[in-house]
Amino acid sequence: MGTTTRRNASAMKMVGALLALYRQAAGHTQRSLGERFVIGEQQIASIEQGRRPLKPDLAEQLDELLETKGALSVALSRMPEVDLVPLWAEEYIDREREAFAISWYEGLAIPGLLQTEAYAQAVFRSRVPVYDDDSIAQLVAGRIDRQSILHRKVPPTVSFVIWEAALRDHLGGRDVYVEQVRKLREHVDVPGITLQVLPLGRTSHAGLDGPFILLETPEYQRLAYMETQRGSQLIADPDGVGILTQKYAMLRTQALNTEETRAMLDRLLGEA
Repeated sequence: MGTTTRRNASAMKMVGALLALYRQAAGHTQRSLGERFVIGEQQIASIEQGRRPLKPDLAEQLDELLETKGALSVALSRMPEVDLVPLWAEEYIDREREAFAISWYEGLAIPGLLQTEAYAQAVFRSRVPVYDDDSIAQLVAGRIDRQSILHRKVPPTVSFVIWEAALRDHLGGRDVYVEQVRKLREHVDVPGITLQVLPLGRTSHAGLDGPFILLETPEYQRLAYMETQRGSQLIADPDGVGILTQKYAMLRTQALNTEETRAMLDRLLGEA
């Protein structure tokens, strides 16, 4: 029985873009190229858009017709098998990197920008189906690298609201937990960062629909981002962003203030 290769969506888009470039340079339209190989204009368009994989035999034929000296075949053979950062999260990461204001509500785990390396490893090791060790190492490195935005010369203004439930889990064990809480405690006192804990036992909770992030870009565009089990959504619609902005404002009023959050973290460290 053969194995099924999981294509990397980002790499598929790259190979598709190469095909479009070479096709145009050779003076072909998508229709003329599709007719030449009896596969149709729509299939060529799908390949160029990264929605359909380019097959090896077709890549060889295209290389010959377009006189690309094997470039498409080589690109295809060097494609990684699966995205470590899903395609649907790449745009968010780009926007996060340039944002000058970030507001993040998290109720399931510590926000990625505040995770220690050991805690991030524990998060990725909890994934089902499991990641292999090499994938985990790359994912952790990428997550830690993202944290550099908090330490750049002109860092963004960042607000975090974390549900206490995320602080009560001991992912990775006691030592990982203590290190993670200590890192949160340090960030309470970092200028430009506001950290608040939403305590358990409340009679109202504005974040029951799940975690979300609000971004403001240098062009003053306001965006929202939400992840689900099978994907994510980057929201630019003003109404959608406005609703989540209202939720975040309510969460901040429901959460402990900075001084109360500092005291809670000190207490958790004392109890650990």
